[in-house]
Amino acid sequence: MGTALVTGASSGLGLEFARQLAGRGHDLVLVARDRGRLETAAEELASAHGVGIEVLVADLADREQLHGVAARVADPDRPVDLLVNNAGFGSRRGFVRGDLAEEERALDVMVRAVMVLSHAAGGAMRSRGHGAVLNVSSVASFAVMGHYSAIKSYVTVLSEALATELAPHGVTVTALCPGFVHTEFHQRAEMNMSRLPDALWLQAPDVVRTALEDVARGRVVSVPSLTYQAIVGVLRVAPRGLTRRAAGALAARRRTSGGATGGTTGGTTEGPAG
Repeated sequence: MGTALVTGASSGLGLEFARQLAGRGHDLVLVARDRGRLETAAEELASAHGVGIEVLVADLADREQLHGVAARVADPDRPVDLLVNNAGFGSRRGFVRGDLAEEERALDVMVRAVMVLSHAAGGAMRSRGHGAVLNVSSVASFAVMGHYSAIKSYVTVLSEALATELAPHGVTVTALCPGFVHTEFHQRAEMNMSRLPDALWLQAPDVVRTALEDVARGRVVSVPSLTYQAIVGVLRVAPRGLTRRAAGALAARRRTSGGATGGTTGGTTEGPAG
């Protein structure tokens, strides 16, 4: 089944990707900052599924460590057949009121790391004539929800562009765009999500299962659940001014209710303590 490398693999969607990929017979390279959680996950998965698992401790905001991961992705002697760019985190504050250093870290982890690792994987896979890249984006990439939307818009558009570039060479690229997923994502960002309707919550196993099925189909944009497919369909055709007004009204409602005002949609897992 080949080897899959998963970033942000210590919890949330990243850990669920590791579980399902191991269950399908893939050897794994698990990447995150928390060595203890990575090693625990590796032991459990190896015991349950009998696959080879490599632990790679790295902070993707650190350029030297990121390039170490990129070197592993591009290693011709130990090919990575599926790259899952999943690491990320959210913020409960708006862009201007937030800490600039945190916003810069968000760019490093969710933009620069995705770019560097996608470049490494795309080049290696293109040379071999096969492979797949799965970038975890968000429904927020189609909306206007602060800096998080801008970041995830980059991920979605980059994935679409790479899919076009690499398709003639047997390599697929998929952007996974989930809505709200039950993981540690919102708790780590200290977001109050108590008012969100149950109908808008997705379960991590379902999101990952859909994503892997769409990767197998070669689908470029994967949106789990009919509800979010409908939302994305509307966002794609709605006038941008209307989208901005809707986002502003939603932010105002969150402020008056004590909820989160930063980016709140998505399933990435490697939060501030990841």
